[in-house]
Amino acid sequence: MATLEIKNLHANVAEDDGEQILRGVDLEVRSGEIHALMGPNGSGKSTTAKVIAGHPAYEVTDGEILLHLDDEEFGEDVEIPADKRTWNLLDLEPNERAALGIFLGFQYPAEIEGVTMTNFLRTALNAKIEEREELFEDEDEGEADADEEEDAGYETSPMEGAADEGEIGVAEFQQLLKEKMEVLDMDEKFMQRYLNAGFSGGEKKQNEVLQAAILEPSIAVLDEIDSGLDIDRLQDVSKGINALRDEQGTGILQITHYQRILEYVEPDHVHIMLDGKVVKSGDAELAETLEDKGYDWVREEVYEAA
Repeated sequence: MATLEIKNLHANVAEDDGEQILRGVDLEVRSGEIHALMGPNGSGKSTTAKVIAGHPAYEVTDGEILLHLDDEEFGEDVEIPADKRTWNLLDLEPNERAALGIFLGFQYPAEIEGVTMTNFLRTALNAKIEEREELFEDEDEGEADADEEEDAGYETSPMEGAADEGEIGVAEFQQLLKEKMEVLDMDEKFMQRYLNAGFSGGEKKQNEVLQAAILEPSIAVLDEIDSGLDIDRLQDVSKGINALRDEQGTGILQITHYQRILEYVEPDHVHIMLDGKVVKSGDAELAETLEDKGYDWVREEVYEAA
């Protein structure tokens, strides 16, 4: 069980006199839960996602983002020291956050020519495992390893190396990838295509879910992954999201404008953002009410109460 705890989070655009976007976000997402974060344009939903992941375009001015890890979070083979089961993500780089189990699914995934999906995903998985080991190891041991690597240098170019290097070898990864793609009903031909290059919008979103399935995050933040999907692809993506929760125990923070994806991915909790903070929370019925009535009634309720 992992818990992502956001406390009184304030953030600005990271530039001189940058606009304040987040004004005290409070939110808690646990493993195995699906949370829908909804709100009108400009309310701070995507900014919240990017700040969780450590995007440099935003500066956090107050608050905390804590990740609490269970001692069995990464399986029996990974021992988490007692003093390393709670982390303030604001103290960590984006790659370190990812190693501890934070995943961000992009609204507009990048296309990368020349890099196959298979190579990209295996490299990402091995990098996550290596980074996680470094975070959990004893500080003195880590410093000794770093000094040893610096003294050793490179016998050859750092770009060279065995094709099967890394914790997860090529054959093992191929089998893992095949299994995950079957769950998502993805054609195996995707395995040798360049990352997102020439993909349709729906294929790119499905690939984001595949990445999460491979990396097995504790908490997956999915930023409007339903935007631009036709009904068939929406169902495929929704099936993958449900599998993340049901088969891997991933906690999902699903950012969306529309209730339609929630017909296939039923949330345990629904949160509404207005003006940079979460102003109302409820169950799945809250999303249905928003679909019928819009956000005006929420504004009236919140600001009349204030």
